[in-house]
Amino acid sequence: MASSSLPPLILGYVPGGTPAKWARIWAERHPEAPLELRVIAAADAVAEVRAGTVDVAVLRPPADTSGLAVIPLYEETTVAVVPTDHVLTAVDEITAADLDGEPMLLPLDDVVSWAGAPGAPVDHRPETTEAAIDLVAAGVGALIVPQSLARLYHRKDLTYRPITDAPTCPVALAVPEGPQSALVEEFIGIVRGRKPGSSRAQVQAAPKRTAREKTLAKQAARAAAGKVARKPGRPGRGRR
Repeated sequence: MASSSLPPLILGYVPGGTPAKWARIWAERHPEAPLELRVIAAADAVAEVRAGTVDVAVLRPPADTSGLAVIPLYEETTVAVVPTDHVLTAVDEITAADLDGEPMLLPLDDVVSWAGAPGAPVDHRPETTEAAIDLVAAGVGALIVPQSLARLYHRKDLTYRPITDAPTCPVALAVPEGPQSALVEEFIGIVRGRKPGSSRAQVQAAPKRTAREKTLAKQAARAAAGKVARKPGRPGRGRR
């Protein structure tokens, strides 16, 4: 089997991102164009897009989006992760006021933009959200994260509750500013829900015909039309 002559489209996504649906659609529509999935740290996502390390990325948009073209995708529910025996698990949803005075972990890769978030910050700041999850299990404090991260780092001894009055956590598709390749335009079309064949850019455009090819095609069309026109019986007397 001949290998694809097209370069791979590199799709980066931050932890909690869910590109599987788009990757499946891409594989169905464009088996000739490989799609490479690459997990990227939330703190490095913007830099990797700007540097061109990835062609397109699913990320949580930063305050500074210079150098990026950002396409909003959806808003995530913000939740509090707590041990399964925590008092807050007595209800299905909580408010910010329910977290007042609660020891709160704030990892260095925190992605929840919430000015004046509730709780009493713990002095120690873990390096990552995953490390903070372990500290929640150890009873050090609670953790506020997007729901997808609570699911990603799920443990049997932990649970989470939606915070009804917390800001949501946006997720977006980001590409470098400027003209995009046909591959990137095609992927953007898939994300936006365009049907097959309706994307503004095609991965492989049909080659243009030369003037001679056009002339020969017209001649062939005229000849075919003439044969159709002469197909009925010839005028004149029939055989006796």
